[in-house]
Amino acid sequence: MGKLSTHVLDTANGRPAAGVSVALYALDGGARSLVKKDVTNADGRCAAPLLEGESMRPGRYELVFGAGAYFAAAGVALPEPRFIDEVTIAFGIAHADQNYHVPLVVSPWSYSTYRGS
Repeated sequence: MGKLSTHVLDTANGRPAAGVSVALYALDGGARSLVKKDVTNADGRCAAPLLEGESMRPGRYELVFGAGAYFAAAGVALPEPRFIDEVTIAFGIAHADQNYHVPLVVSPWSYSTYRGS
């Protein structure tokens, strides 16, 4: 079986983003249900996969990252409202037997992602 993992990199400060809240939601039509909540560790990663084993199923998902709260806690002067606050990445899992790694590369002014393995 495959697994879903993530990590967050703070490009404004050139380091892993520790203490970022991460929420994983499953999408089913118009319904959105919380699957798991976590917080990134000192390496900017969740300690365990967000999905693995029987919970790893094909479908549509969203990852929601508390990037604005992370930068505010780090003492970054941010405007109100924040330009980057909660970052939502909507993605699909087509093959439950593959690994899906969905990282967030973020600053207070931009973000990007990609599919890793």
